[in-house]
Parts: sequence; C-alpha cells; structure tokens
Amino acid sequence: MIKLLGVPYDGNSSFLKGPAYAPPRIRQADKDGSANSFAENMLEIREGMNYIDLGDLIFNNCTPDKAFTMINRAAATHIENGEKLLCLGGDHSVSYPIIDAFSAKYDNLNILHLDAHGDLYDNYEGNPYSHASPFARIMERGKVRSLTQVGIRTLNPHQKAQADKFGVQVIQMQHFNFDFIQQLEGPLYISLDIDVLDPAFAPGISHHEPGGLSTRDVIRIIQSIGVPVVGADIVEYNPVRDLHNMTAMVAYKFLKEIIAKMAER
Repeated sequence: MIKLLGVPYDGNSSFLKGPAYAPPRIRQADKDGSANSFAENMLEIREGMNYIDLGDLIFNNCTPDKAFTMINRAAATHIENGEKLLCLGGDHSVSYPIIDAFSAKYDNLNILHLDAHGDLYDNYEGNPYSHASPFARIMERGKVRSLTQVGIRTLNPHQKAQADKFGVQVIQMQHFNFDFIQQLEGPLYISLDIDVLDPAFAPGISHHEPGGLSTRDVIRIIQSIGVPVVGADIVEYNPVRDLHNMTAMVAYKFLKEIIAKMAER
C-alpha cells in the first residue's frame, strides 16, 4: 500500500511563507466534492483502497537542522520495508531529507525534478538547508545515480556550474520536449515543485516565474514514465497566494496521477 505523508514545513523559504499550509488544503480538494477520485487511467484513488494517509508531521518551530532530522527519520521509517511514499510539502527544502532517506534505501536511486528553479545553490543566504539548495546537498553526498531537471527557466552561471559539477541533466524550458522520458531509469523518485507550471495554471505559488509547463504537460510526463516510481513529493504550493483553490485542485490532480503511476508496479 502506498503511503501519504504531510510535511508542512516552510522554515527554509527565502521569499514568502505559506507552503506549510499546503497539505490540508490539498486533502480538502479530495473531500469538497468538486472532482471525482479517479485518475485518468480509471483507477480510483481512495484512502484505504490504494494509499494510507499518515497525517502530517508536527514541527513546533523547529530549527532547520532539527526539521531535517525529523523528516529524514520519518521518511526512513515509512519506507523501511520497501513501501512507496508520497509526501506533501512544505517548501522544497523538505525534499532533501526525504530523498536522503530514499538514497539510503536504494543505492541506485534516480531523481526526476520538475521545477522552474534548479535549487542547486551551494550556499543560499547562508542557509545550507535553504529551499534553493536541496539538490546541491543531495548531489554532493554522491548517493544517487542520476538527477534529471525539467522545466528550468532561471538558470544562472553558478547553478550551471553546479549542474556541470554534479553531472545533472538539465532540460531548460526554452528547449523543452518530452524525449527525456525515454531515458529515465528506475528506481525513480519524482520531486514536483508546483512552480514548474506557468503561473497561469498555478497562481498559488511563492515564485511566479512566467513561461512554464502546462498542467497537461506535467500529467503527460507522469503518465509516460515507464520505470518504477518508488517515491515522490509535491512541494511549494502556497495557499496564501491561491485563487479560488485553483492550485490546490492542480496539486490534487497530480497526487492522483502519481499514486496511479506508483500503483502500476
């Protein structure tokens, strides 16, 4: 059975707070009755049927290092026996401790990172746990086999140098196509930052970066993956900036499609 865990932590956000409110708002989209519970492959996505909701971690003003430890231990515990885990953030910093736990479990882990930003800063504003740095921290540990970043449209010289240093495959938005999907290898972890979407599709994000993917583009990517997906996160949804819960519904749609993909194998 797939596990769902809320990680409502935004203590490492560099611009706006708000992603800590995301997990319950995404769950509410499942309960409010405006959409049915089926993924597009006609699999019904229901708690108790194909996933277990573990609720939310509670942080109580944790420092970044304590939050890392709490998230890392929780993720490691929940995948200990090979279970699949989908986490709802939170800012993107939560992906670092989650993926660290997965990389300890799977010595050949591959990552698909969907985002407007590379999140590869070596040291952003003096905070090694910043949501601008999780993939620098992950890659410098040398415990994952590959990182593929898709939708990037904020690349700068520092992050390009970081990507080259760590051997990251970066598919910038200006050159976007779907060919990369055929090169993905498993076991695969998906880190889905909602701001990979153009803000027209997802106003409820902290960083409005124009020129992004459409909702359908992301759904096509998820549905086209042909290797086992062992874990995933959906991060950076900011309900404070949302409009009529539009972005909550997008995140819920992605949740259903990711669980459907996880359930294939």
